[in-house]
Amino acid sequence: MLTTKTLRWFGPTDPVRLRDIRQAGATEVVTALHELPNGAVWPQAAIAARKAEIAAAGLGWTVVESLPVDEAIKTRSTDWDRMIDHYCQSLRNLAACGITVVTYNFMPLLDWTRTDLAWELPDGARALRFDPIALAVYDLHMLHRPGADADYDDSVRDAAARRYAVMDAAARGTLERTIIAGLPGSEEGFTSPAFLAAIGSYDAIDAEMLRANHVAFLAAVCPVADTVGIRLVVHPDDPPFPIFGLPRVVSTESDVAALFAKVPNRSNGLCFCTGSFGVRADNDLPGMVDRLGDRIGFLHLRSVQREQGGAFHEAAHLEGDADMAAVMAAVNRLSAREGKSIPMRPDHGHQMLDDLNRTTNPGYSLLGRMRGLAELRGLELGIAYAAGRIG
Repeated sequence: MLTTKTLRWFGPTDPVRLRDIRQAGATEVVTALHELPNGAVWPQAAIAARKAEIAAAGLGWTVVESLPVDEAIKTRSTDWDRMIDHYCQSLRNLAACGITVVTYNFMPLLDWTRTDLAWELPDGARALRFDPIALAVYDLHMLHRPGADADYDDSVRDAAARRYAVMDAAARGTLERTIIAGLPGSEEGFTSPAFLAAIGSYDAIDAEMLRANHVAFLAAVCPVADTVGIRLVVHPDDPPFPIFGLPRVVSTESDVAALFAKVPNRSNGLCFCTGSFGVRADNDLPGMVDRLGDRIGFLHLRSVQREQGGAFHEAAHLEGDADMAAVMAAVNRLSAREGKSIPMRPDHGHQMLDDLNRTTNPGYSLLGRMRGLAELRGLELGIAYAAGRIG
């Protein structure tokens, strides 16, 4: 059994149209009601209308990406009970419309974070990139976060000071917007003063407490998900290490294994992202598929190229540091063992060819993802054929 091929779609305002996605070779989209604020109940009528729009284009929709977890839940603040009730009602409404997988993350304040959204590759295409020096420039010299100095060693602080000194106002503004203004699919955007204030809400929350809050969230919502037949799949931290002094607790195999041990409900699952996990060389990607496979409900297949000093950029899907052939072989074994077709999408494609001259969502232009989807489809078919699972 092969994976279900999907592409992410950001709704009616997405520059990539549904017919483009169908022509690219996907049979489903993964999407969300991005127009609704965090914490709002997703109305069943709105879900049904979006699903009908997608179906009219000849595509399916069974995976939500993402149903945001409100900060009141992550911090377990006074609004926790109300936000849990809203989340549970949204799950009921989604299940009533045939949604079977709901993706979420538990990263404080920021979703996936990059410092450059158009880093030029040798072939002229553009990629997303994370540079710890650039992050330190913003944190130390623009955000002025209290205590930030202690999070960087002397070499990073010195390099950040030198870089900041030669940046003009436009470059500084671009860096600020890139990091905090909100990216496609991100849960919220900030101004620097608002972001600094929001960081303060985590002053008393360390990694241990954030893990406890995550477990409390799952303990509250998984019984509802179990009842209505939805699998909740957590997306790993991106990047998979603390930034801005904020803890991140879904970064390694041991992190997710502990989460499953504490909340064993069948609905407690994993969105296995080879790019997010792959930033860390200590994450064994094919082995993780083998060991965590019964919990994997959704696949993000992409590769990053790790650089010296902790930087990384999005590589082509079959290049970079992820051994995608080994990962796909593990996925193929998993599908055969469990008899299930796991939804898969190529993630964070390069901006390339005609898309270089179009306004596109960073990481989500059409042609780079279409190339990735084609490469991954071919790789999967070849592995399945060689294993005798298709003829």
